[in-house]
Amino acid sequence: MPAEASGALLGAASERLQQARRWVVKIGSSLLTADGTGLDLDAMAAWAQALAPRLAQGDEIILVSSGAVAEGARRLGYGTRPANLEAIQAAAAVGQVGLIDAWAKVLSAEGRTVGLVLLTHDDLSDRTRYLNARGTLRTLLAHGAIPVINENDTVATEELRFGDNDTLAALVANLMAADVLVLMTDQEGLRVRDPRLDPSAPLLACAAASDPSLDAMAGPTGGALGRGGMVTKLRAARLAARSGALTAIVSGRTPKALTSLFAGAPAGTLLVPDQAPLAARKRWIAGQLQTRGTVLLDAGAARAVQAQGRSLLAVGVRGLRGSFARGEVVACEDPAGVVVARGLVNFSAEELGVIQGCATDEIPARLGYPGAQEVIHRDDLVVL
Repeated sequence: MPAEASGALLGAASERLQQARRWVVKIGSSLLTADGTGLDLDAMAAWAQALAPRLAQGDEIILVSSGAVAEGARRLGYGTRPANLEAIQAAAAVGQVGLIDAWAKVLSAEGRTVGLVLLTHDDLSDRTRYLNARGTLRTLLAHGAIPVINENDTVATEELRFGDNDTLAALVANLMAADVLVLMTDQEGLRVRDPRLDPSAPLLACAAASDPSLDAMAGPTGGALGRGGMVTKLRAARLAARSGALTAIVSGRTPKALTSLFAGAPAGTLLVPDQAPLAARKRWIAGQLQTRGTVLLDAGAARAVQAQGRSLLAVGVRGLRGSFARGEVVACEDPAGVVVARGLVNFSAEELGVIQGCATDEIPARLGYPGAQEVIHRDDLVVL
């Protein structure tokens, strides 16, 4: 059980907290808006004060802040988070103004300038825009500013949404190779059993992020104003672990929880990465929430890719789904229907349909022109 193993991990996690220099801190809508009653400036000021000691040490902190849609919904008189996309976008347009103004106010009291960065999934799925976003954030941090990031709800369509700011925060942690991802919520952390079914369930102090038994502990998504929940936080922790980031799930309503965490004292639930971090290029591939298509592998190819770290060759492809171009991200599915990897494909869907199942030296004759030797090179392939 993770609870039994947590003692061995807790010391290492505490050391990671003390040595961390780059933090991504996500704060949810229910905390920022008190479940729809307006932005809680006192709470925001307290969080800003909690950041001050680490900032004074030279640490870099990026805020991923929810709350724009919830604040805008309140200002427009919706009462609850609207379901209609246009209404959400309108609420975001109104609420984003108040949200960033509030952060500027409380952080200026700590001598800090803020920079607003609005992102959609499209910004992080395109390699050039991904690198541009990273460059902008690095420059803001170099000038001592605190980036405040939110999903760009005013322009995002359903196909381009992150779905929740936990996922966005994890992708930012990957983007910036953060040391720690802090997910602040209205719960104390992850409990070993669903507290709605068992109110006496103890808090899980520490566990490996990849531990499969954690899935049974997470419940459904959260309240009316937010889109997250422990399920999304666990998913975010595993995504952040790909870049080596420790994830802390802590309560934003517990006095000084964030202060304790910044002091290097364990708080809430700490989920520790237990695999070597991926290289930057592979982090980008792994972070794609959407793929352009699926390549179907035979058993031998699935085994070579998943267990032996080999490139995917045409001879191991037994089919495909979707329409994709060269250089786009595709999923790799084994014969059981499980996605075992994803990567940048060297052939279009049309080309791959022609060469699937053939030996590498047969590719030029099949296509009528030279092609790559691999369908996906192992340097562009991420095993999931």
